[in-house]
Parts: sequence; structure tokens; C-alpha cells
Amino acid sequence: MILVTTPDVPGRRITKVLGLVRGNTIRARHIGYDISARFKNMVGGEIGDYTKMMSEAREQAIDRLIEDAEALGANAVVAVRFSTNSMMQGAAELMVYGTAVEIE
Repeated sequence: MILVTTPDVPGRRITKVLGLVRGNTIRARHIGYDISARFKNMVGGEIGDYTKMMSEAREQAIDRLIEDAEALGANAVVAVRFSTNSMMQGAAELMVYGTAVEIE
């Protein structure tokens, strides 16, 4: 599956637009991560646990986007975008969406 943030795939022609596809996940903070984050906030630096958590959330959302696109018969997704939303205190949604297409 080809995923691009551009409206087309360079060197390929879109033969069919199949529609909007998406993948999402909602993640909650972990109390152990919060303790580490508070300490890092005092001394500075990257909060590695949260970086890892968000990376895993992005991968899971992308996997779900690909599943959605494959169900439509797509071999590519164009105009891929990420969005985050706060769902409640301590939890956030990460969504990825784009347009499923068939390309040559």
C-alpha cells in the first residue's frame, strides 16, 4: 500500500477514487509515565515514554487506515493527514485519514 501526503503519486496515474478512509486509536496516559514526565518537566528533555506511546499510536492508526483502504480495493491512499483530539482528561485520539485510490 502506497501512502502519500500529496494529492497524487508522482509517476503514477490515479484511475479510480474510492473514497475517504481513516484509522484511529485512543490512548490514555499511564501513571508511571506521568511521574517520569513530571521529573523531566523539571529538568528538561524528551519524555521518552510518551514519545514511544505516540509512535505506537501512529503505527496502529496507520495499520487501521490501510485495512480500511484495502477493504475498498485501494492500492494507495493520497492526501494523508494526521489529527489529534483530547477526548477527556488524560486521554487523546490520534486519527489518520486520506483518500483511497487505485493507481496504475
